[in-house]
Amino acid sequence: MSENLLIAVEILGLGWGGIFLVMFIIYLVSLVLSRMFPPESE
Repeated sequence: MSENLLIAVEILGLGWGGIFLVMFIIYLVSLVLSRMFPPESE
């Protein structure tokens, strides 16, 4: 039972890590794009 639990926790950690990694990459891409194409002031 404990071996299955350890595998489940490992998969859970990989899943959450992947989610936060993708969110961080999207954040960085949005920062780069906002610096490359700043909003035009009227």
